Amino acid sequence: MNTTWMIRVIWGAGAVQVGIMAANVPLPGRLRVRERLASVPNFVRQIFYVHWVYIIIVLGLFAALCFGFAPDLAGASALGRFLSGFMAAFWLLRILLQISYYDREIRRDNRVLDVLYLASLFVLVVILGMAALRPVFWTWSTPHPLAKSTRRMGQSAGGRGEV
Repeated sequence: MNTTWMIRVIWGAGAVQVGIMAANVPLPGRLRVRERLASVPNFVRQIFYVHWVYIIIVLGLFAALCFGFAPDLAGASALGRFLSGFMAAFWLLRILLQISYYDREIRRDNRVLDVLYLASLFVLVVILGMAALRPVFWTWSTPHPLAKSTRRMGQSAGGRGEV
């Protein structure tokens, strides 16, 4: 697994997240959110909609990270590895919630979408988890191809300050 391949699959993870964002557009109608929230106080309804929009914004930011900073997420920086790990954990938690918390009847009524969504989340966890853990298995003797040189100016490979 080389760095170029990892960058490309991270771009794929960005595309999956854009797909999840797009799926959230028709979802309120499909789930009859307006009808189901009609009986709750207006303030609770407002909180629900604001949270929904914020989640979509976060998904957009995750996708932007994947498209704009794929080399970092692939292991070129510690912050990139951290963000890859964070996103992998975020999506893993979402899988657990989807399976254990969400209404089974609604999931059963929408089985194809549920399975497609879980498969998408699984792909995200695998890609981002690999990106986060990949540098851990990199040997110390081989510098990461995207890492900046740690050698100071004026030092040779032997570190004796020879030019």
